[in-house]
Amino acid sequence: MKNLLIITNYFPPETGAASNRIFHLSEGLQKHNFKVSVLTPLPNYPKGRVFDGYRGRFKQTSIENGITIHRLWIYASNSKNKLLRLIAMLSYSISLIWFFIWNKIPKTVIIQSPPLLVAFTSVLFLRSKKRKLILNVSDLWPLAALELGALKKNFSYRILEKIERFNYKHADLILGQSDEILTHVKSIYGNKNSFLYRNYPDFKAQVPNGAIQPLEKLKIVYAGLLGIAQGILKLCEELDYSKIQFHIYGAGAEQLAIEGLIKNKPELDIVYHGEVSRQELHSVLTQYDVTIIPLLNRIYGSVPSKIFEYARLGIPMLYFGGGEGETVINKYELGWVANASDYAKLNTVILNLDRSKLALENRIKIQNVALSHFDFSAQLTQLIKVI
Repeated sequence: MKNLLIITNYFPPETGAASNRIFHLSEGLQKHNFKVSVLTPLPNYPKGRVFDGYRGRFKQTSIENGITIHRLWIYASNSKNKLLRLIAMLSYSISLIWFFIWNKIPKTVIIQSPPLLVAFTSVLFLRSKKRKLILNVSDLWPLAALELGALKKNFSYRILEKIERFNYKHADLILGQSDEILTHVKSIYGNKNSFLYRNYPDFKAQVPNGAIQPLEKLKIVYAGLLGIAQGILKLCEELDYSKIQFHIYGAGAEQLAIEGLIKNKPELDIVYHGEVSRQELHSVLTQYDVTIIPLLNRIYGSVPSKIFEYARLGIPMLYFGGGEGETVINKYELGWVANASDYAKLNTVILNLDRSKLALENRIKIQNVALSHFDFSAQLTQLIKVI
C-alpha cells in the first residue's frame, strides 16, 4: 500500500467544487490501495468562520472512510479586505510548516493550487529528490485575479508570478483542470510532465424520469457559490424577467446583497432558496427547465465543474462564461452559450431558446454523454498510472 498525502485548502464538510474534487480524489485513491491522508484547515469555507464543533482547536485528526484527515488551525476570513485574506492564507501556511516539522511526510504528495501561497509553502518545504510533488492546478493565479480585477500588474503581481513559476518548476507533475491551464504551464516550462485531470463527478444519478413541460415562464436555476467571480448579483439585475423565473441556491459574499435586491425589487421574479446539501440539490435541480453557469468575466483556464455535474444529472445548461467551458458545451451539445459579460446577448438567447431541447429525450442524451465522456473512474485509472 502506497502512502500519499493531499494538501488542500478545501475539504468536506465544506461545500463547493474544490471540496468535492479533493474528496472524490482522496476517496478514489483510497479504493485503489493507496493509504491516503489529507491536510486541510479547520472547516470555514465559504462562511469565513470556523464551523461549529471545530472552534477553539489548534488541530483535529480523524479517520473517515479509511482516510486520515488532519484539520489545522486557520485564521478564518472571507473579508474583501486583501490584508485580512492574506493573513488567513499565511495562518494556514504557518500551521502547515508546524505540521511538516513534527510529522513524517509520505514520498508522494498532491498539493492543491490555488491558494498560491499555501502551494508555495508546501512546495518550498517538501521539495526533495526522494519525494514526488504533484501540483493540482485548478485555476491560474495570479492571472485569474488579474482578469477578475482583483489585482493590477504591479510589484505585488510580479511577486505572485515568481511564486507561481517556483511552484511549477519544483513540481514533478502538474495536474491541470483544463487544456488552457496545461498550455499556460508549458508556455513557461515546455518539458514539464502534465496530465489533464478534469473535475468529473463521482455519484450515481437517476435516469431523468419525466419531460419538463415549461409553463408560460421558463424556470432557470443557479446553484453554487454566490461569489464575486460568479457575478450572480449582476445577473439578477440584468436578466429580462418577462418570460423567465430565476431560482437561486447557495451562499457566499453576495448573498446579503441578493436578498436585499429581492426585497427592494419584488417585481423581479427571483426566488432565493438558501443553501442545501449536495444530495438534496441533485434532487431539486431536476425540477427546473435549464440551469445557468455564469462567470462575471471570461477567466483563462477556467472550466466550471458544474458542466460535468449537471451533465451527469441530464440537465440542459446555459453557459455564460466563455473560454474552454463554452467549447465543452458546444462540442457535446449540452445546451446553449452566450458571450461572457454580454447580457443583451444572454437575454436574446433565452428568449429564442428551443424548448424542444428541454424534453426527456434530450435530457437522457445529455446524461449519456456524461456517462460516456466524463467518467471519473476511467480518468482516475489513467492518473494512477502516472503518480
